[in-house]
Amino acid sequence: MTTTSASAQFIPAGFVPTEEQRKIQISRNRTTLVIANAGAAKTTTLALRIGEALTRGLPPEDILALTFTDEARQVLQARLKEVGIAYDTARRVNVQTMEGFAERVLAKLEDGKPEILHSRREQQSHALAALETVALNNPQYADSLDIRTHNTAVSQFLDNLLRLKATMTISVDGEDDPEYAADSAAVPLTDYLWAIEYETLRVDVFGQVAARGFFDATYDLASRLRAEPDARYQLPHFKLVVCDEMHDVNEASFRILEALMSIGTSYFIGVGDKDQVIYSHLGADESFLQHRIASSFPDCARLPLTMTYRHGPHLAYAMEAFKHKPVDSCLPLRTEIREPTYAAAPGGCGAEVVKAVLQWKQDKKPLDGCGILLRDAHQSIEVENALMNAGVQYRTLTMPSYLLREEILFLRGMIAIALDDFHHVATPATREVIVGALATFAQVPLTPQELHEAQSTLAKEPSALKHFFDGQIQRVGSVAERTRIADAVSHLRGLSADAPAQGALEEVCRIMDMENLARRLYINPYDASVVSKSVRGFIMTAGDSGKTLRQFSEWIGAAEAFAGARPGKNAVLIDCIANVKGKEFDHVILPFMEAGEFPSPLRELEEEKNLFYVAATRAKSRLTLIAPETPAQRSPFLAQLQLSSIQARADNTLRRNLAAPTQALGHRDLKVAYANRDVVKKLGAQWDKTRKVWYVPANLDPEPFRQWFADLP
Repeated sequence: MTTTSASAQFIPAGFVPTEEQRKIQISRNRTTLVIANAGAAKTTTLALRIGEALTRGLPPEDILALTFTDEARQVLQARLKEVGIAYDTARRVNVQTMEGFAERVLAKLEDGKPEILHSRREQQSHALAALETVALNNPQYADSLDIRTHNTAVSQFLDNLLRLKATMTISVDGEDDPEYAADSAAVPLTDYLWAIEYETLRVDVFGQVAARGFFDATYDLASRLRAEPDARYQLPHFKLVVCDEMHDVNEASFRILEALMSIGTSYFIGVGDKDQVIYSHLGADESFLQHRIASSFPDCARLPLTMTYRHGPHLAYAMEAFKHKPVDSCLPLRTEIREPTYAAAPGGCGAEVVKAVLQWKQDKKPLDGCGILLRDAHQSIEVENALMNAGVQYRTLTMPSYLLREEILFLRGMIAIALDDFHHVATPATREVIVGALATFAQVPLTPQELHEAQSTLAKEPSALKHFFDGQIQRVGSVAERTRIADAVSHLRGLSADAPAQGALEEVCRIMDMENLARRLYINPYDASVVSKSVRGFIMTAGDSGKTLRQFSEWIGAAEAFAGARPGKNAVLIDCIANVKGKEFDHVILPFMEAGEFPSPLRELEEEKNLFYVAATRAKSRLTLIAPETPAQRSPFLAQLQLSSIQARADNTLRRNLAAPTQALGHRDLKVAYANRDVVKKLGAQWDKTRKVWYVPANLDPEPFRQWFADLP
């Protein structure tokens, strides 16, 4: 690939790149970092750069495009075709996730073929096998170990294991002091030692890998590169490497990128937005964008992508004020920012959410273009109840309905035991997860096989719940917890089925000491706080309903049927903000914009700001921020948007955008039969070898070519 010309040779289909995009497309720097805003066409710009390389003669096999999720990989593949790269050429470009790339490299370097652990359940079995040796191999820490085998403990361990691998902070060879290493990594000592045992089982002393789960290929390749620096020469060589979503880079993936860039790769271009770093728990850190790459490669150039194509100037300038960085929009679109408020009364915020949804519907907008984004999962209780009461269909994207959250499932199980009625839990799948929740909160040490057998039995025979309580929870559960559960069940059974549900649940939670139980089960204080808030929200639901214990049990069954019904296309979407990065919605609703909720006092403020930035910038045409009536109770983020200050400037920019003439495409594609190729060539048409089409250059009158216009029927 040559770099002698400063003008672009690849002409994309359907649009004219901005000056910022053009500079990136023809960048002659060996290493280029693109610092982009949300909605700034990052992936499209990378596709332009790939198109330029192809047009200049680089074989597609010499290009590697990396992403961090499979969804992003598919989007990048689609963008290659959308900018006009011919299908046969685009499919030959190596577009891979970082994990997929690592898997392919290791497959060529390793003799054996490791077992692939496709699910958390498969990883759980390996985790429990490793746990058996933690105490045995670490007797000096016997007094500090907290060995627990319930699902929540294993799930939290797997999360911490992923964090340790992403940050490359596991010392399997014992060089680091475990207590210091665990404290530095902000994981419990038990989980750190557990991780060492897990890795010792997974990879033997000769480096033979027995199994791989999620992210393990990235970690294994990064570990090999750390242990053997010359191993980088075993990596495949590419003349151009591009990487999307660089704000998700962690230490393990950075080591792979660094190795790729140091073995003769002609060009590297990475694109990211430091203000979208929201996965610090997975090792993501803005330092990679800010200085780590520049430190390793001093010739690194930084180029901006400031123009957003997702929303109009009003939201663009609000984000500029919030994040103190240049943001602009050339769209002729007024993105409304609405700020309804709610009184300090039960259900007030949920009612405003419903109003916002119904107003959107009244404006003749499709409900599936409306996304309700939550800071925390417990907030869905009030929102889901409000939507159900209003008869508004909704669906959750990646998070479950609150009725299927573990702590709520436990309380549902307690009600079912007390009423000796598991039949109102309509679906076998829900009965299974309720059994799992009961085992977790009772801290019953069931093996995965034993738990699976209990779940299968109760899914088919709801009447067996009493036997599970008597035979498992009361026989092998933790002494303290089974005593509390026995007292709680005894209390519930002593009540009339017509007793108020709220009072019954409050007493159950008091007997169970739910807040302290949550803190014991969920090591992370933030996770424990979400569980406690979720429980309080569920009890409030019971109180607001005014139902008896039996009525409330029946209502839960009906509510689950509503929430679990197959939604039509026109359903509102609900999810937590952390799950929607990379997505966009015509209308974003952000409820509970109040102090103490958003930002969360249990999280780092900068990452909370990033989370709000990600949420707000998912909006295209409307952003609704729902906050308390009392100004002192509102989230400080709202004032930082400076909406009144940016109004006039945004209005002026919008008028300018509306008045701007439609930008010419710069060229016109032609559909030319083979027999006519010499005719159009003589008229001045040119052949684009990358896109495999004839086109009329911008400096020619297109009228003589009208009969060959590709966009005419």
